[in-house]
Amino acid sequence: MHSDFQRNLRLLTDHYKSVAEVCRRLGINRSQFNKYLSGRAAPSRHTLQTICNFFGVEEYEIQLPHGDFRKIVNLKPSGSGPDTNARPYIAYLDQLVRRSRSDLADYEGYYFEYTFSMTRPGLILRSLLKITGDAGTMTYQRIENVARIDPAEPRVKCKYQGMAFYLNDRIFLIDYDSLTGNEISQTVLYPNYQHRLTRLSGLKLGVSTGSRREPLCARVVLDSLGRQLSVKKALYRCGLFEPGSPEIEPEIEDTITYVSPEGTHHFHVNTQ
Repeated sequence: MHSDFQRNLRLLTDHYKSVAEVCRRLGINRSQFNKYLSGRAAPSRHTLQTICNFFGVEEYEIQLPHGDFRKIVNLKPSGSGPDTNARPYIAYLDQLVRRSRSDLADYEGYYFEYTFSMTRPGLILRSLLKITGDAGTMTYQRIENVARIDPAEPRVKCKYQGMAFYLNDRIFLIDYDSLTGNEISQTVLYPNYQHRLTRLSGLKLGVSTGSRREPLCARVVLDSLGRQLSVKKALYRCGLFEPGSPEIEPEIEDTITYVSPEGTHHFHVNTQ
C-alpha cells in the first residue's frame, strides 16, 4: 500500500470521534489498525473490504491519489466538517450517500406514482414525483393533489421531501411530510433493467392519515414521464380514481393490486 492509502484512511478516520471508536465499530485490533495508518502493514483483502464497506468507499477509490480521493468522498479537512459527535446521524447519512451508486443519476426526472390510497381504502392514488441530483446527493419531492372522485370536493395537497439511495441493486426512497412533519414513508424499488426507463415497481410502507394512523404497506409503480414537462398539467392529472377507471392503465392497476394468497405472510412486488 502506498502513502496515499495511509492519508486516505486517516482522512476517513478523522471523520469520527477517535481511532478507538473506528476500531471498535470495525472489529479490528487498535494496534493493528495503527500499523495501517502508519504504513507499517497493509490490510488483507478481506480486511480492506471490511474497511471500505464501513466507510462507504470502493477499494480502488481508497488507493487513489489523496487529492482525487478527497474530491470523491467530498469530506472536509478534520475539524471543519459537520459535528458528527453531537449529531452522529449526519455521519450515517453521509456513508449511505457515498455508498449509493452514482448511476442513480439515470433516474432523474418526473414520475407518476401509482398506489392504492392508505387514507381512502379501495381508491387508486396518482401522485407526481420528481427525483433530482445535486452535488452527488439524490433527493426527491412527491406531491399528492387529492380529489377527483367528487368534483365538488376541494383538492388537498400533501408534499413530501426525501432522499434516494441506490444500494446493492435496489432503490430506496425515504421521505417525510414537509407540511405537517408527522409522517415518514419508505419505498423500495427494483431498478430499471431495460434499455429505456419506463416503470419501476416496488413496495411502500407508511401510515394512513386518519385518526387511527394505521401502519400500512402497498404495492407501488413509478411511471416515468421524462425530465421535462408541464408541472401544472401533471398535477391536474393527479388525484384519486376508482379501480377500472379509464385514467389508469390496466397493466398498472394489475401491478399494484394485491390479494393475499392463502398461507402467505408478506407482501411481494408484482414484477409482471
